[in-house]
Amino acid sequence: MDSFVSVIVATRNRQALLARTLNALAAQRWPRDRFEIVVADNGSTDATASVVRSLARRSDAPAVQYVHVATPGKSHAVNAALRHARGDLLAFTDDDVVPDRQWLAAVDRAFADTAVDFLVGRIVPDWEAPPPAWMSPALFGVLAIPEGGGERASIRLGLNEHLMPIGANMAVRAPVLRRLGGLRPDLGKLEGSLRTGEDHELFLRLLHDGRAGVYEPGAVVHHFVPRERLHPQYFRRWLFQNGRDVAKLEEVYPQSAARLAGIPRYLWRDAASAAVGAIHAALTGDARQRFAKIVRVIWIAGYAYERWFGRRESTAAAAVPTSAGRVARAS
Repeated sequence: MDSFVSVIVATRNRQALLARTLNALAAQRWPRDRFEIVVADNGSTDATASVVRSLARRSDAPAVQYVHVATPGKSHAVNAALRHARGDLLAFTDDDVVPDRQWLAAVDRAFADTAVDFLVGRIVPDWEAPPPAWMSPALFGVLAIPEGGGERASIRLGLNEHLMPIGANMAVRAPVLRRLGGLRPDLGKLEGSLRTGEDHELFLRLLHDGRAGVYEPGAVVHHFVPRERLHPQYFRRWLFQNGRDVAKLEEVYPQSAARLAGIPRYLWRDAASAAVGAIHAALTGDARQRFAKIVRVIWIAGYAYERWFGRRESTAAAAVPTSAGRVARAS
């Protein structure tokens, strides 16, 4: 229990959800003098600042920093928070997440047990409405609630790469992340967009730098899933955009795969198989399989679109800049 942990939360105009997150962090079974909360406010126009100040005034709260980041984009907000975080470990969660009371203790224990460079925690859904009949657990990753299972697992290049860290529940040793840089702001979310890929790119950077990680099922958070995301159109849009983002990442981290028209041959096979599977599922009345196969084709279409047309639309930033932010002690 020697680590000092900085918990980083990026937020924008979600005061009610943020209050739940901050209350859960204040209730951690972890010494208050061994962690801080750094809230990066990405230009909120609601009462976010008041919510943070209210927490900071509580006698049971740890140290709280409030960083105002005017530049739009979650990645800019996180990068600004990194400049002010004081922890040996940097733990990340989101403003729509409620960590279990043992979350920080489990994070610290896993780092102490394994001496790894980064950690992936377990995320369980907090449904606002029951999931629809057409949605299978295979699609939970779209909602940032991937199921990693109940066993601790090692992660490194070529091993368990499906256990990818995402911002709702991950942690990195501070010297490692500062050496590698922050998040790529050209990949992070903007308000009203589904732009993705910043966590994926950081994961690839960690792996290709020879860093080892661990999946720790004891580090549990509950991720709120709003009912408005439980619609087919959300999944179609998200997966098309994610396909584009993965193709964009391959400009920096290329695959060694045989290609046809610039697309890996296995993706052509996957697309054909998924199309046939969607037809079969429609004939048999299997709504889950039908939708899963359709959106697989959509993901591949997004990948192909970026490979063929993406450079004409924009040039991805190769650098990993940090973002300036105004910091203040919340009081």
